[in-house]
Amino acid sequence: MTNNHGGAQRPGERRRSRRLSSRVSTLTEVPAGAMLDLPGRGSTYVVDLPGPAPDAATVILLHGAGTTAMLNWFPSLKELNERYRVVLFDQRWHGHGIRSENFDLDDCADDVIALADVLGVDRPVLAGYSMGGITAQLTAHRHPDRIGGLVLCATTYHFQEKWRERAFHRTLAAIAGSYAELSWRRANLKSAKLPELPLNSWPVGRMDRWAMGEMRSLSGWALMQAVAELGRFDSSSWLPNVKVPTAVVVTTRDRALPVYRQLEMAKMIPGARIFLAAAGHAACVLEADAFVPELLEACESVVGRM
Repeated sequence: MTNNHGGAQRPGERRRSRRLSSRVSTLTEVPAGAMLDLPGRGSTYVVDLPGPAPDAATVILLHGAGTTAMLNWFPSLKELNERYRVVLFDQRWHGHGIRSENFDLDDCADDVIALADVLGVDRPVLAGYSMGGITAQLTAHRHPDRIGGLVLCATTYHFQEKWRERAFHRTLAAIAGSYAELSWRRANLKSAKLPELPLNSWPVGRMDRWAMGEMRSLSGWALMQAVAELGRFDSSSWLPNVKVPTAVVVTTRDRALPVYRQLEMAKMIPGARIFLAAAGHAACVLEADAFVPELLEACESVVGRM
């Protein structure tokens, strides 16, 4: 078996490919989007799926680190779109997201509002997965009057609690800072070589290749920057001031983000409701059967309180 570059696939790649195949093989198509300019910020890839009715609530989906909007959320789209207008986009340095010299979570949060402005969306629900949950928290904190509700999935309020986490994030931050300029130039050059976006939906026969291509679209520099930035994040001082309706989907078999920390986050937010998905950190794709029903209930809970 060969990879997209013509070489032999490593065992890890084969396992990921098989697991992705199990999720994408049931799909008939992946909705196509388009590049959209956010004035003064840059251009990103956006998919905007109209809701079942003109007055349907809008849910903006925010993906995790090391993936793309579509790869993170495609198992949820059909069910979500039966209820809501659904908007998803590639965050900075992910997929075809905005390219900037530095990866900054505040910029990611402000991008959400810029996108809402361009699309004419008033007070959307933000559903964020892992890193996307961090972006969602920051957006609600920085723009409290612009957000209608939050659905926080497989995410946390801070990372550097255990000494191993502190050592990992601080080492990564130091490396990222040391090589930032040179690595950014190389990553920017690599991003210029990304394949052209599809004009239409991807046909079934190419779904597996599409999924693996999405996974490879993130540069190592960008992932390093993102993880280092996440390591500095801590919302504990202001999270209790979040006033919008909130639901938290806890991934109860998560080995990346401890369950107790997800629950601590939920308890910090006034009135937050908790939904339990018996799955691991990659539940959004690899255990969608367990994750999607909880996501739908969480969204319904938030929209019903807006």
